[in-house]
Amino acid sequence: MSDLPRKAVTRTAKLAALPLGFAGRATWGLGKRIGGKSAELVGRELQQRTAEQLFKVLGELKGGAMKFGQAMSVFESALPEEVAGPYRAALTKLQEAAPPMPTRTVHAVLAERLGEDWHDLFLEFEDKPAAAASIGQVHRAVWHDGREVAVKVQYPGAGEALLSDLNQLSRFARLLGPLIPGMDIKPLIAELRDRVSEELDYALEAQAQRAHAEEFADDPDVLVPAVVHQCEQVLVTEWIDGIPLSEVITDGTQEQRDRAGQLLARFLFSGPSRTGLLHADPHPGNFRLLPDDPEGPEDTEDTEGSGGKGGWRLGVLDFGTVDRLPGGLPPTIGDSLRMTLDGDAEAVYDLLREEGFVKESIELDPDAVLDYLLPIIEPAQADEFTFTRGWMRSQAARIADPRSPAHQLGKQLNLPPAYLLIHRVTLSTIGVLCQLGATVRLRDELEEWLPGFVLDDEQTLVEGESAAEA
Repeated sequence: MSDLPRKAVTRTAKLAALPLGFAGRATWGLGKRIGGKSAELVGRELQQRTAEQLFKVLGELKGGAMKFGQAMSVFESALPEEVAGPYRAALTKLQEAAPPMPTRTVHAVLAERLGEDWHDLFLEFEDKPAAAASIGQVHRAVWHDGREVAVKVQYPGAGEALLSDLNQLSRFARLLGPLIPGMDIKPLIAELRDRVSEELDYALEAQAQRAHAEEFADDPDVLVPAVVHQCEQVLVTEWIDGIPLSEVITDGTQEQRDRAGQLLARFLFSGPSRTGLLHADPHPGNFRLLPDDPEGPEDTEDTEGSGGKGGWRLGVLDFGTVDRLPGGLPPTIGDSLRMTLDGDAEAVYDLLREEGFVKESIELDPDAVLDYLLPIIEPAQADEFTFTRGWMRSQAARIADPRSPAHQLGKQLNLPPAYLLIHRVTLSTIGVLCQLGATVRLRDELEEWLPGFVLDDEQTLVEGESAAEA
């Protein structure tokens, strides 16, 4: 019924062949070295072949395989350039496209979910998909009331495919580890698996998208398309055009990169405060850079990077994965960031221990913890910070190097379950900012939206009194 390989045995065989392929290419590389080719040249060819096979398989299988590939894609900027280069093109393909399912399968799903007369709901419907993602593909259409819409149709068997892939990937996570230095692949796969049922539920996705669309309805910086219709396996939303962020990364002007980066940071930190939800799938395929409304006011100057004729807005898609944060981001994040920037090692250490980042059975040097954190939060120190692949690589290398004090200390820290998704989303967003090479006033967004980062008058008074008593 579909070109999505649905049988667990088929998918397992394709994924299981990946480690064998890695081993085979290593043997091929050794043969080339013996034949006289330089180690550097052979290494580059080896990486390129590995990238092509890995991401070809992940993209073809869609499901959890593609979801995992997309989650990894945002960490490409952490890789050394000689490794990242061959991967970049393959990763970009994963962010924007995958092989489509047959038209007859799409029509069958629509007939089953919308009724045999589903065509009557549309004035136009394009059979060729506009985009294909991990669990569904999107078709451009015109709704019966004249609105341009995006029709997301879930692949038959997507649930089985997601679980099958992620279970299989977890079995050889150790082999995939070297692709992203300093990152433990297994928890990433486990966390993706935990969210499978939510992502398959288009009712939950519609609910999250409606909440964002209503909150950002009049926002000059962020556009979330409204939900038009939803039923099992089908989600219809308003269509938005724009430049995919993956294209801004490869070909955008510096102005576009900076603007996209600023708005991405703004959306990351403002979303939970405004909606009680965190958009938890920040790969470039889910964002568009849109020109401001040309009919807008001409006298608006975009000095602070928001609104105004001639500027850009951020279009946000795909709310299938969200973290529910009714009170917004936990104040612990803002408190610990502020205290770290203030150099208050003891206070930071006490807070991290209280929240479970440092287990009771472990004793660490507060000053060493501060030294570990300060380089990571460098973007929050300056008025503006330029995110680069070089900076990301230096952070990854510092934490990945077994000889590094940061590596030794990092192994002893704990990530409480409540912070797991927030941590991944933040890291992923930083990865995208580094791919963009964007200069961002991150501190502005933290001061505006992150609870605890700026003390209010009452907190300042209380803390001052506590210090005096001490």
